[in-house]
Amino acid sequence: MSPEPSDSTPADDRGFEPSRRAEALVEALPYIQRFRGAIVVVKFGGNAMVDPQLSTTFAEDIVLLRSVGLRPVVVHGGGPQIGSLLERLGKTTEFRDGLRVTDAETLDVARMVLVGKVGRDIVGSINVHGAYAVGLSGEDGGLIRATERHPDLGFVGDIVEVRPGIVERLLAEDMIPVVSTIGADETGQAFNINADTVAGALAGALAAEKVIYLTDVPGLLTDVDDPASIVARLSVDEADGLIDDGTVSGGMIPKVTACLDAVRAGARSAHMLDGRVPHVLLLELFTDTGIGTMITNGAEPEPEP
Repeated sequence: MSPEPSDSTPADDRGFEPSRRAEALVEALPYIQRFRGAIVVVKFGGNAMVDPQLSTTFAEDIVLLRSVGLRPVVVHGGGPQIGSLLERLGKTTEFRDGLRVTDAETLDVARMVLVGKVGRDIVGSINVHGAYAVGLSGEDGGLIRATERHPDLGFVGDIVEVRPGIVERLLAEDMIPVVSTIGADETGQAFNINADTVAGALAGALAAEKVIYLTDVPGLLTDVDDPASIVARLSVDEADGLIDDGTVSGGMIPKVTACLDAVRAGARSAHMLDGRVPHVLLLELFTDTGIGTMITNGAEPEPEP
């Protein structure tokens, strides 16, 4: 039996809340039916990762996706957490073109934080709801083969190949893979890799229905100072045009580029969502209006649910 509404709840809310909830479920139904069995890669980062409440709702959303038949895969970074531990260890961090110069000691810290701390925390928050999540890194099962990006950056890697077999086997067992973004070359040398890049490459290798980037912006904005300038949907060519003509600039460029790379790699669509909004995954996937920006290859329209 549902709990009785609190006396402090406004009468109008008590009267309409059940119907609103029912409408939301009815609205979600065709999307649940359409995406059943689909692989959805979610890049977890930004404020959603460091805010405990948002981390909790994220875990709830991921478990709900699995429960209604989708096959979620979580990819995470951990730049702030790596930086925090390096600072506590008294180690100075140098950045070049936005990338952390990664010597052997910094790489050890990155592996420890990403695989041993951040990844375990995400797995734990999901498994509060059931034994669903399994943590792994790109080193496991040869998932991500990498190579050195540039000698000046140290152990910062570029992806050479994604071998998704281990992720596919976990998905076949109805598990939720949680991937830390460390890859390795053929000699076993580890490299730290950008999480956005890993999410897009993995989504392409898995032929994912969607790859979703949780960011700290509402979506693709034609005016970064105006949240109302969000573009709800566009093609790869249209997004390229906005970059070329300068409409998309500054810090918005790498976010849009990550989406473009993911679609070009083989994902059906890429989404940029505001991870600061509770349950943003559900709002984008299971409502008629959505909430962020979706980029598609433009070859065919996404069918109506």
